[in-house]
Amino acid sequence: MGFERITVNPEQMGGVPCIRNVRIPVATVVGLVAQGMGETEIFVEYPDLEVEDIRQALAFAAAAVDERQSPVLAGT
Repeated sequence: MGFERITVNPEQMGGVPCIRNVRIPVATVVGLVAQGMGETEIFVEYPDLEVEDIRQALAFAAAAVDERQSPVLAGT
């Protein structure tokens, strides 16, 4: 899957993955979803975002975690 809505620019936001060069980090979007915010609430906070931005942010985060093959935490 391509991530055409995710940009990484060393000259912007320290090179962290962002949504379409609008200086909204992928991690911020994923964090809002993790906190239980719905799309409508997210759009109120970040009106520059679109539905596909949220979907790609989640897919990008999933792909990043999958690549790392994180060890299972003890006790979980």
